[in-house]
Amino acid sequence: MEKFTKISAIAVPLDRANVDTDAIIPKQFLKSIQRSGFGPNLFDEWRYLDHGEPGMDNSQRVVNPDFILNKSRYKGARILLARGNFGCGSSREHAPWALEDYGIRVIIAPSFADIFYNNCFKNGLLPIILAETVVDELFQLVQANEGAQLTVDLQQQKIFAADKISNELDIHFELDQFRRHCLLEGLDEIGLTLEHADDIRAYEQKQKNLTPWLFQSQV
Repeated sequence: MEKFTKISAIAVPLDRANVDTDAIIPKQFLKSIQRSGFGPNLFDEWRYLDHGEPGMDNSQRVVNPDFILNKSRYKGARILLARGNFGCGSSREHAPWALEDYGIRVIIAPSFADIFYNNCFKNGLLPIILAETVVDELFQLVQANEGAQLTVDLQQQKIFAADKISNELDIHFELDQFRRHCLLEGLDEIGLTLEHADDIRAYEQKQKNLTPWLFQSQV
């Protein structure tokens, strides 16, 4: 998993509450269990005017010009501003896979669905919970300034205006320190386990010495 320390990027404001995982990545794209390749179909039913199916050439599809991700001013966005209860609905892990594959690394919202929130950390995304009034302030800032970039510093647990649009922007966010550590070090559940590889090997050798008959080959 890629380490997360600090990011400065364009923020895209998705001004919709209760965005569910079926909207983030529709059900017809769930056939694959690979973590990559979902980015082109992120928000598929909002992003395109035709119905999407796996294997389609998205470059030939009809794009919805009114959808926020299709607007040129938000090209290259890596920070998503969202409204309350983001990621509700089914527990599909494909939702954070699609966001990460598109390029999103940070999601800022007043609240998240619990399972989606937990899945974000397992896939290197940073979901940040802020008061609704603070999220409103960020929406206003981004919408009023084309190309506005935010800096999200995980070490300091702060959000700044990256390009001096607002020198007064200095927002602190709370985060569980274990999850913070995992993101800073790029550790998913497998990575955390492998940190104890020496202890695991020592335990296995001890068990072989104590009960060698359990490790004998069966003829």
